[in-house]
Amino acid sequence: MNIGRIRDTAIKWAAATFWNTPGCFGIARILGPDYSLRCVVFHDVSESESPFTQGMGATITPSRLGGALRFLTKYYNPVSLQEVLADSRGRRLPPRPILVTFDDGYASAMNAAALCQTLGVPATFFLNAAFIDNNKLAPDNLICYAANKFGIDAINQAACALKGSGIRALRSLSEVFGSFLPGLSLNERETFLDALAGFTGVNGRQLAAQAALYLTWNQVSTLASFGCEIGNHTYSHVHCRSLTERDFDQEIHRNKTELEVRSGMKVRAFSLPYGSSVDLTDDVATHLQRSGHQAVFFSESVANPPGADTFHLDRVGSRAASDDFFFFEIEVLPRLRAMRNRLRSVAGNYNHRLRENS
Repeated sequence: MNIGRIRDTAIKWAAATFWNTPGCFGIARILGPDYSLRCVVFHDVSESESPFTQGMGATITPSRLGGALRFLTKYYNPVSLQEVLADSRGRRLPPRPILVTFDDGYASAMNAAALCQTLGVPATFFLNAAFIDNNKLAPDNLICYAANKFGIDAINQAACALKGSGIRALRSLSEVFGSFLPGLSLNERETFLDALAGFTGVNGRQLAAQAALYLTWNQVSTLASFGCEIGNHTYSHVHCRSLTERDFDQEIHRNKTELEVRSGMKVRAFSLPYGSSVDLTDDVATHLQRSGHQAVFFSESVANPPGADTFHLDRVGSRAASDDFFFFEIEVLPRLRAMRNRLRSVAGNYNHRLRENS
């Protein structure tokens, strides 16, 4: 058994043990810092992964989503983005407030929205206008498709075409998404994607139309009529750390404007693609504030403290494999990560002072 499997087994055991212990919510509170607004994020809602999503860990089945939402309505108080923005200090939010969000604008969002409406769960959908109406494949889906159909060697060929033969070989999709893509500028990313399409013979526009992975503009309007909130997720799903001031109009302002015009709703929140706080640079944060955004969401699965800055609201990414594991993901792990981050910060400050005094 490898280390990953041992870790997963240990977490599953801990989740089941916690959930079946009387007073589990109270025990969780002892473990870490105060925890106010909980946020969860889902992506693709499908019976099974497709070649476009396999390996991303972003798919939840409709039955599991239904179970997760019913779990939330039983043990938590689902709140809307409006409620969160109305009092950023969380003082008037109900006990155990939770905000449900969906990223990337998959067509399955329609079923998710209908389910949320039936169960009375407010939801916010963060969309990329570039892919609505299925005229183009999102980069992540193109990369997944190429890897699943042609193998990881196709990814490495495109990477070498961009970076040269000296680049270290990529061995998995997690390496592609975790270390390779974040280091590319927007121009480099487009060059890489063009090379990937060339090596595999994939026609992205044709494949997007055939797969119909994403929402249409008519469906976006329907989401708004369901009472769902529409949010900004950049125009073409980019790592915001790679954006320059010249890119802001295209990736942030254009997306916000198109979503508002097409949906008839005000876009008030922004979700960082890939969810890393590293992508909220000072320039990006300043532009978001100036362009009328009132909240920014991450996906680092860390507990939000009471009075959290609405420009730094974290979410738990989950496929809600079971109720006990879902509880563990929402209540326990975010507290432990927040405590870990606090200890790292204290240690870092201590080492900094030592260096200054040496």
